[in-house]
Amino acid sequence: MSALVIKDLHVSCSGKQILKGVDLTINPGEVHALMGPNGSGKSTLSCAIAGNPNYVIEKGDILLDGKSILKMTPDERAKAGLFLAFQHPLEIPGVNLGSFLFTLFKQRFPKATHVTFQREVNEALKQVGLPQGFLERSLNVGLSGGEKKRVEILQLLLLKPSFAVLDETDSGLDIDSLQAVSKAVNSMKSDRFGVLVITHYNRILEYIRPDHVHVLIEGKVAMSGDAGLPKALECKGYSWLKPEAVDA
Repeated sequence: MSALVIKDLHVSCSGKQILKGVDLTINPGEVHALMGPNGSGKSTLSCAIAGNPNYVIEKGDILLDGKSILKMTPDERAKAGLFLAFQHPLEIPGVNLGSFLFTLFKQRFPKATHVTFQREVNEALKQVGLPQGFLERSLNVGLSGGEKKRVEILQLLLLKPSFAVLDETDSGLDIDSLQAVSKAVNSMKSDRFGVLVITHYNRILEYIRPDHVHVLIEGKVAMSGDAGLPKALECKGYSWLKPEAVDA
C-alpha cells in the first residue's frame, strides 16, 4: 500500500494564506504526531486532507496510493480510505446513531450484511466503552465532549480506513476517556493503517506512541523528530522554534 503524501501544500481560507508549503509523508504502519501553537495551521491541514471546500489549495498536492485526491469529493476520499476525526464533532438532531453508522459501513463495505455490521459495531462499542443504548440516540446530541470523541473513534473502528487524521481528539477528555480512545486507536495499528495525531499536548502521545513528531509554525513544518520532541517542547515552549528564534 502506498503512502499518504502531502507535497508543498499551500492552503488559504477566506482569502488568508494559512499553509505555506507543507511536506509530509505518512507510510502505512506509522504513527505521526503534529503539534504547534494556535493558528499555526494544524486544523487547516486536516480540513485540506478531508476535502473541506472552504479551504482552497493554492499550490501543491495530496497523494493517496500515488494518485492525487484534490479533485475527489469528501465522500470519495472517505471511500478511498481516508478518515477525519473532528476537533468539534457536530450534533445532528433526528439522525439515529445506529442508522448513521450502518449507512457509513455499507458505503465503505458494500457487500457487508446487517449481521456483519451488528457484530462489528458491538465489538467497537466495547472497545470505546459505550453501551449499546447509544445506538438509539441522535448523533452526538446531549453527549459530553468525551462521549462525542468516543463516537468519533467508534466510526474509525468500524470503517477501518487506510489513513486517519485525529484532530485534537484528546481535547476535553478525562483520564478514563483518554485511555479508552487511545487503546482503541492502538488496536488499529497494522502495516495497513497510518495515522496523523494532531494535538497540543504530550499526554495523548504517552498512550499513542508516535514514530515521528512534526511541529507546525506559521504554516510550515519547523522541525521533525522522534517521540522525545514533545517533551522538549513542554520544557522550551513553541517560541523555541519560531522563525525569529531559529534565526537568532
